[in-house]
Amino acid sequence: MRQGRTAKVFFASALLVFMVGLGLRANAADKASTKGPEVRSAAVLVADAANGEVIFERDAGRVAPIASITKLMTALVVLDGQQPLDEKIEITSDDRWKGKGAHSRLLVGAKLTRGDLLRLALMASENRAALVLARNYPGGRAAFVRTMNTKAKALGMTKTRFDDPSGLSSLNVSNARDLSRLLNVTSRDTRIREFSTLQSHEVRAGRSVLGYRNTNLLVGKPDWDILVQKTGFTNDAGECLVMQAMIGERPVNLVLLNSFGKLTRTADARRIRKWMEAQLTQTVAGGGELAKK
Repeated sequence: MRQGRTAKVFFASALLVFMVGLGLRANAADKASTKGPEVRSAAVLVADAANGEVIFERDAGRVAPIASITKLMTALVVLDGQQPLDEKIEITSDDRWKGKGAHSRLLVGAKLTRGDLLRLALMASENRAALVLARNYPGGRAAFVRTMNTKAKALGMTKTRFDDPSGLSSLNVSNARDLSRLLNVTSRDTRIREFSTLQSHEVRAGRSVLGYRNTNLLVGKPDWDILVQKTGFTNDAGECLVMQAMIGERPVNLVLLNSFGKLTRTADARRIRKWMEAQLTQTVAGGGELAKK
């Protein structure tokens, strides 16, 4: 009898330990799901584009170089100027950039429409295309950059400063919160949405036909619905990605700055979406609200 009672006590104790262990693991899983996605970009902001709710952020107020994310503001200024998109513009020696990032397939003497230059700047991040657009703005490049800064101020982008229209200058700075504002504005323009999400585009430059592909690896993927996007890279800015995409049937702004490695910004975007979808599943199962941070 005594051995039987001892066995029952042992079994009950083992069961209690097992159940406690399950509880601890469940709590750990809950904490892991609510603390946020395991992203590796230095500065991150994930926000609901419809109501501004911050879903996740990390160092979102840090001001840093933004590289070619700049070109979203370049596109806004070009389109606000209401210059004809079908007008052909000749590339000149004044459109050359002196320093890193100077290489371009658009040769001096080639003529492209303003619309094609804007497409290449947004989807393929063509730096010379952005410089050509700014030079042909009323008042030239200096007036163009002044207008960029005036526009940023009007949009409430208080931590943003532009020095050139391409993003090659490290004096082009902003933070994740300001760039989320920029995403909201650019997403309202159907031309920016269309041009920035083209998978590929061809232009005739002289006797040559040049093919370009989107610099964002997620564009065209069947599991992504991207409304507007822009990538960027310089040594000072690191790998950057901003985009507005539909996640869980709502528009979400994703801002990823200074990502480590060429593929990290893409992987971070995927991790964020997976985390949000997991949160949505928990919300449906538990009847609660999406974790906020």
